[in-house]
Amino acid sequence: MRAFVALALPEEVRDALEEVQAGLRYGRHVPSENMHVTLAFLDDQPETRLEALHEALSEIAMPAPELRITGLDAFGGRRPRLIFAALDKTKPLVDLRAAVHTCVRRAGIDLPRERFRPHITLARLPHQQPDGLASGVAAFLNTASGFSAPPFFPCHLGLYASQLTPEGPLYSDLASYPFTCIPNG
Repeated sequence: MRAFVALALPEEVRDALEEVQAGLRYGRHVPSENMHVTLAFLDDQPETRLEALHEALSEIAMPAPELRITGLDAFGGRRPRLIFAALDKTKPLVDLRAAVHTCVRRAGIDLPRERFRPHITLARLPHQQPDGLASGVAAFLNTASGFSAPPFFPCHLGLYASQLTPEGPLYSDLASYPFTCIPNG
């Protein structure tokens, strides 16, 4: 089963990001109910490993990290492939990701080594890009550069299944893990 571990976003944050998407004419928009912050992408895993991961994630006892959107950006350089809202890479968020990765390894799941760029995906762009797409994305990012949102706390940590379809991925909750506290939440 294809799966990932992520932070669930409060509805008001998803609503604000959906308003930003309204000005974006490019790519396949991520539905607001699918917006999240990925901490570990697990790819395809057997159920026994996901069960072991569930047990390990159940033992995490941490407060919710405060999240701050720092702006909008794109992955892919001159051939953008993904538009996202960037998050501040705070120590509490990095510590939570490290705890999740420890749980993943304890469950016998290998993760590729990659740099952590916390973000919320807003749109995926086509591999075959029409003329003008890159300049249009750049113009959108320039126009929306002033986007900001108040700091917020994620609702919970979740383990999700991801099924690929021609219309885009479908996510389903496998388990959720509450934080020890959500400050001012």
